[in-house]
Amino acid sequence: MAGRSQQGRESWQWTVRASSLGELAIAISPEGVCQVSFDPPRQIREGIGPESPRMKAWADGVVEQVERPGIARDLPLCVGGTAFQQLVWRRLQAIPPGATMSYGELARELGRPGSARAVASACAANALAVVVPCHRVLRGDGGLGGYRWGLERKQELLRRERDARSAPRQA
Repeated sequence: MAGRSQQGRESWQWTVRASSLGELAIAISPEGVCQVSFDPPRQIREGIGPESPRMKAWADGVVEQVERPGIARDLPLCVGGTAFQQLVWRRLQAIPPGATMSYGELARELGRPGSARAVASACAANALAVVVPCHRVLRGDGGLGGYRWGLERKQELLRRERDARSAPRQA
Protein backbone atom coordinates (compact mmCIF):
# COMPACT_ATOMS: atom_id res chain seq x y z
CA MET A 1 0.00 0.00 0.00
CA ALA A 2 1.32 3.38 -0.90
CA GLY A 3 0.83 6.40 1.30
CA ARG A 4 -1.29 9.38 0.41
CA SER A 5 -1.84 12.80 1.89
CA GLN A 6 -5.25 14.40 2.00
CA GLN A 7 -3.88 17.22 -0.17
CA GLY A 8 -3.54 14.91 -3.18
CA ARG A 9 -7.29 14.62 -3.70
CA GLU A 10 -7.32 17.23 -6.45
CA SER A 11 -5.34 14.81 -8.64
CA TRP A 12 -7.93 12.04 -8.22
CA GLN A 13 -9.99 10.89 -11.19
CA TRP A 14 -13.45 9.53 -10.47
CA THR A 15 -15.65 7.05 -12.26
CA VAL A 16 -18.92 5.36 -11.38
CA ARG A 17 -19.45 1.73 -12.27
CA ALA A 18 -22.46 -0.54 -11.98
CA SER A 19 -22.16 -3.76 -10.03
CA SER A 20 -24.66 -6.35 -8.96
CA LEU A 21 -24.45 -4.94 -5.42
CA GLY A 22 -25.06 -1.34 -6.47
CA GLU A 23 -23.13 1.46 -8.06
CA LEU A 24 -19.50 1.97 -7.11
CA ALA A 25 -17.65 5.27 -6.99
CA ILE A 26 -13.99 4.62 -7.74
CA ALA A 27 -11.21 7.19 -7.38
CA ILE A 28 -7.68 6.78 -8.64
CA SER A 29 -4.55 8.88 -8.43
CA PRO A 30 -1.31 8.37 -10.35
CA GLU A 31 -0.24 6.00 -7.54
CA GLY A 32 -3.28 3.72 -7.45
CA VAL A 33 -6.87 3.19 -6.36
CA CYS A 34 -7.66 5.68 -3.57
CA GLN A 35 -11.31 5.19 -2.79
CA VAL A 36 -14.08 2.71 -3.53
CA SER A 37 -17.54 3.22 -2.12
CA PHE A 38 -21.04 2.11 -2.83
CA ASP A 39 -23.89 4.50 -3.62
CA PRO A 40 -21.93 7.49 -4.96
CA PRO A 41 -23.25 10.94 -4.09
CA ARG A 42 -24.41 13.32 -6.80
CA GLN A 43 -21.32 15.55 -6.62
CA ILE A 44 -19.10 12.62 -7.62
CA ARG A 45 -21.34 11.80 -10.57
CA GLU A 46 -21.17 15.40 -11.73
CA GLY A 47 -17.36 15.47 -11.58
CA ILE A 48 -16.67 12.48 -13.81
CA GLY A 49 -14.54 13.05 -16.89
CA PRO A 50 -13.27 10.70 -19.56
CA GLU A 51 -11.59 7.50 -18.40
CA SER A 52 -7.92 6.98 -19.06
CA PRO A 53 -6.80 3.44 -19.99
CA ARG A 54 -5.35 3.09 -16.48
CA MET A 55 -8.63 4.24 -14.90
CA LYS A 56 -10.56 1.75 -17.02
CA ALA A 57 -8.27 -1.15 -16.11
CA TRP A 58 -8.24 -0.38 -12.39
CA ALA A 59 -12.02 0.25 -12.25
CA ASP A 60 -12.63 -3.00 -14.13
CA GLY A 61 -10.48 -4.75 -11.51
CA VAL A 62 -12.51 -3.29 -8.67
CA VAL A 63 -15.82 -4.38 -10.22
CA GLU A 64 -14.37 -7.83 -10.87
CA GLN A 65 -13.64 -8.22 -7.16
CA VAL A 66 -17.34 -7.65 -6.44
CA GLU A 67 -18.60 -9.90 -9.22
CA ARG A 68 -16.03 -12.69 -9.08
CA PRO A 69 -14.78 -13.06 -5.52
CA GLY A 70 -11.60 -14.99 -5.12
CA ILE A 71 -10.12 -13.70 -8.37
CA ALA A 72 -6.76 -12.29 -7.41
CA ARG A 73 -6.34 -8.78 -8.75
CA ASP A 74 -3.14 -6.94 -8.06
CA LEU A 75 -4.41 -3.38 -7.90
CA PRO A 76 -2.06 -0.65 -6.78
CA LEU A 77 -3.57 1.08 -3.77
CA CYS A 78 -3.05 4.61 -2.57
CA VAL A 79 -4.27 4.85 1.00
CA GLY A 80 -3.82 7.25 3.86
CA GLY A 81 -4.54 6.46 7.46
CA THR A 82 -2.46 5.99 10.54
CA ALA A 83 0.26 3.38 10.82
CA PHE A 84 -2.13 1.20 12.85
CA GLN A 85 -4.93 1.54 10.28
CA GLN A 86 -2.54 0.59 7.48
CA LEU A 87 -1.39 -2.43 9.51
CA VAL A 88 -5.02 -3.55 9.92
CA TRP A 89 -5.83 -2.94 6.25
CA ARG A 90 -2.81 -4.96 5.06
CA ARG A 91 -3.84 -7.85 7.29
CA LEU A 92 -7.41 -7.69 5.99
CA GLN A 93 -6.08 -8.20 2.47
CA ALA A 94 -4.36 -11.40 3.63
CA ILE A 95 -7.60 -13.01 4.83
CA PRO A 96 -8.52 -15.52 2.10
CA PRO A 97 -11.83 -14.95 0.30
CA GLY A 98 -14.56 -16.90 2.08
CA ALA A 99 -12.71 -16.86 5.41
CA THR A 100 -13.54 -14.60 8.33
CA MET A 101 -12.04 -13.63 11.65
CA SER A 102 -13.22 -11.60 14.61
CA TYR A 103 -12.04 -8.13 15.55
CA GLY A 104 -10.44 -9.65 18.66
CA GLU A 105 -8.65 -12.38 16.69
CA LEU A 106 -7.30 -9.77 14.31
CA ALA A 107 -6.10 -7.60 17.21
CA ARG A 108 -4.32 -10.58 18.81
CA GLU A 109 -2.77 -11.57 15.50
CA LEU A 110 -1.39 -8.04 15.13
CA GLY A 111 0.22 -8.37 18.56
CA ARG A 112 -2.23 -5.95 20.14
CA PRO A 113 -4.58 -8.01 22.28
CA GLY A 114 -7.27 -5.87 23.82
CA SER A 115 -7.44 -3.50 20.85
CA ALA A 116 -10.49 -5.03 19.16
CA ARG A 117 -12.25 -1.65 19.23
CA ALA A 118 -9.31 0.02 17.52
CA VAL A 119 -9.41 -2.72 14.85
CA ALA A 120 -13.14 -2.10 14.41
CA SER A 121 -12.46 1.65 14.07
CA ALA A 122 -9.80 0.95 11.43
CA CYS A 123 -12.30 -1.19 9.54
CA ALA A 124 -14.88 1.60 9.74
CA ALA A 125 -12.33 4.09 8.37
CA ASN A 126 -11.50 1.89 5.37
CA ALA A 127 -12.17 3.89 2.19
CA LEU A 128 -11.68 0.95 -0.18
CA ALA A 129 -14.86 -1.15 -0.13
CA VAL A 130 -14.28 -4.77 -1.14
CA VAL A 131 -10.67 -4.10 -2.25
CA VAL A 132 -9.63 -3.90 1.41
CA PRO A 133 -12.05 -6.58 2.61
CA CYS A 134 -13.26 -5.32 5.97
CA HIS A 135 -16.41 -7.36 5.29
CA ARG A 136 -14.39 -10.44 6.33
CA VAL A 137 -14.25 -9.31 9.97
CA LEU A 138 -17.05 -10.34 12.33
CA ARG A 139 -17.98 -9.77 15.95
CA GLY A 140 -16.57 -12.17 18.51
CA ASP A 141 -19.92 -13.97 18.73
CA GLY A 142 -19.91 -14.58 14.95
CA GLY A 143 -22.45 -11.85 14.23
CA LEU A 144 -21.96 -9.60 11.24
CA GLY A 145 -21.22 -6.49 13.28
CA GLY A 146 -21.30 -3.29 11.28
CA TYR A 147 -20.52 -2.50 7.68
CA ARG A 148 -20.25 0.99 6.30
CA TRP A 149 -22.05 -0.01 3.09
CA GLY A 150 -24.88 -2.03 4.67
CA LEU A 151 -25.16 -5.39 6.39
CA GLU A 152 -27.03 -6.88 3.44
CA ARG A 153 -24.01 -6.18 1.21
CA LYS A 154 -21.64 -7.60 3.80
CA GLN A 155 -23.69 -10.77 4.05
CA GLU A 156 -23.89 -11.10 0.26
CA LEU A 157 -20.14 -10.53 -0.20
CA LEU A 158 -19.40 -13.24 2.35
CA ARG A 159 -21.89 -15.62 0.71
CA ARG A 160 -20.34 -15.05 -2.72
CA GLU A 161 -16.86 -15.64 -1.38
CA ARG A 162 -17.88 -18.87 0.39
CA ASP A 163 -19.65 -20.09 -2.75
CA ALA A 164 -16.66 -19.26 -4.96
CA ARG A 165 -14.31 -20.95 -2.51
CA SER A 166 -16.34 -24.16 -2.43
CA ALA A 167 -17.09 -24.29 -6.17
CA PRO A 168 -15.13 -26.93 -8.08
CA ARG A 169 -12.31 -25.52 -10.15
CA GLN A 170 -12.73 -25.79 -13.89
CA ALA A 171 -9.82 -26.74 -16.11
